[in-house]
Amino acid sequence: MDDERWMARAIELAKFAESNAEVPVGAVLVRDNELLAEGHNAPISNHDASAHAEIQAIRAACLVDENYRLPDATLYVTLEPCAMCAGAIVHARIARVVIAAKEPRAGAGGSVLNVLQNENFNHRCDVEFGLMGEQSAAMLKAFFRARRK
Repeated sequence: MDDERWMARAIELAKFAESNAEVPVGAVLVRDNELLAEGHNAPISNHDASAHAEIQAIRAACLVDENYRLPDATLYVTLEPCAMCAGAIVHARIARVVIAAKEPRAGAGGSVLNVLQNENFNHRCDVEFGLMGEQSAAMLKAFFRARRK
């Protein structure tokens, strides 16, 4: 698996989201080291509260795969998923989630909640934190610092 390559692409997508005045989050879905789909945050521009990067990538991958489940897929995401996105990840049966930066206020990959590995659900994901985490966290901090000004 070329984890750094795919996370670098997710960061590119996050930068694209930021250029559109969206919170800079990007997501890439891969299976067998082949791109299935990608997404970036777009809730503001799409007027859609569910248009998070992970949801955008999952929707696109399901269309490509012609299946609502994505077994054996890996999701690379620049920020720890929220509860909505983590729920979609579990429902899509994504096997592995590689997360750059933790989300200490609303993260559902283990920071605040652990939806991705909840033993009460019939699917749990392998979760890894920290790949390019400093880069992603710095981008997010700079974005919110600029918005507060």
